Amino acid sequence: MEFRYLPMTKNDKAEMMEQVGITSTDELFDDIPAEVRFSRELNLKAPANEASLKKELAGLAAKNANLKQYCSFLGAGVYDHHIPSVVDHIISRSEFYTAYTPYQPEISQGELQAIFEFQTMISELTGLPVANSSMYDGPTALAEAVTLSAGQTKRNKIIVSKTVHPEARAVIATYAKGQHLEVVEAQYSNGVTDLDKLADLLGDDVASVVVQYPNFFGQIEPLKEINALVKQHKKTMLISSSNPLALGFLTPPGELGADIVVGDTQVFGIPSQYGGPHCGYFATTEKLMRKVPGRLVGQTVDEDGKRGFVLTLQAREQHIRRDKATSNICSNQALNALASSVAMSSLGKGGIVQMAKMNMMKARYMRNQLQKAGLKAVFSDAFFNEVVVKLPVDVTVANKQLFEKGFIGGYDLVAAYPELKNHMLIAVTEIRTKNEIDTFVQELGDIHG
Repeated sequence: MEFRYLPMTKNDKAEMMEQVGITSTDELFDDIPAEVRFSRELNLKAPANEASLKKELAGLAAKNANLKQYCSFLGAGVYDHHIPSVVDHIISRSEFYTAYTPYQPEISQGELQAIFEFQTMISELTGLPVANSSMYDGPTALAEAVTLSAGQTKRNKIIVSKTVHPEARAVIATYAKGQHLEVVEAQYSNGVTDLDKLADLLGDDVASVVVQYPNFFGQIEPLKEINALVKQHKKTMLISSSNPLALGFLTPPGELGADIVVGDTQVFGIPSQYGGPHCGYFATTEKLMRKVPGRLVGQTVDEDGKRGFVLTLQAREQHIRRDKATSNICSNQALNALASSVAMSSLGKGGIVQMAKMNMMKARYMRNQLQKAGLKAVFSDAFFNEVVVKLPVDVTVANKQLFEKGFIGGYDLVAAYPELKNHMLIAVTEIRTKNEIDTFVQELGDIHG
């Protein structure tokens, strides 16, 4: 065979060319004018054998800092959590690892059931009755929620709290441009959405209000009070972007009045892996279930009364309505959704609650130790597992020195919040030990300009 991984012999190739009436594969490109074709060789290194290539790639990979060598206190949307070993064992099985879209339920029951279980667990965590089979990541799920709210209410104004992840706000802005939506940011006070300023922005022309819970600073937004303000205006929706691990302890947004809850399940069974891929989730009310982007898996029975699973409520707008579609999402993150499902199942309800509590307890221990070192937390209200502290030096300088000591430091907030110069967002998860926290605080306290 000419190519190792393409099962086509020279005879196969000759037969196909004869069938279409050509003598060379170059003739397939005759319709493309010669002057616009690429006329030289690509500027690439010469091919290497497998052993040499693996050695080169391993050398390049070794230049990266990884979480096996460094102790990380960096969060800001991607977190270093415990991943049960069973996760990799399950998702590496070929029937899951190489599975494609489960359009044929007669041969996809295993994958369909796994997706259904994912939907069920997300529904329980969010306090909403309907959840889809996953989305690409949290920010795109949030942007889809925004466009859904605009389509449902026939309004084009969106209020987004400035305490929402800055990258998620950027994704919303990108979606909004194509949908001709007006995005207005609500300011914050003491690390949470300023309710008075939010009230000033609200009106009967607002499609939805977007808040994060816990928010980007790690603070717990007062969703009940925000919902009371939002629901004074008929049709206006409350959209919450939520860390699903935090929902193991906090009151679910659905119980506090949220119409749509989205987020990222990276916290359950998905490693940091340099920023992706992740797994977004999307949960909402029964009223909106036919507007949900992506896929939904439903439970049913076959002609013999046996339980089975199928894709259901599929309007498939991206196929049917074309330019009138409210979403172009026609895929999901089934493998990562499975990883999250296995992780949640392994932890169990009690385990998720305990894991959330450990994050909260260790983050509070970190805050107390920082205060003893003279680094006081900036915001005073309730928080989950991230804390903001002001440093006596530039955060970039501090992180460079921390890295030399074996630590990946926190997020430099000045990049997204110019008013927070020299402020670091520090994340503490359940796998950080007392010794790691104490040593990190000591090193951070010893840093001076």
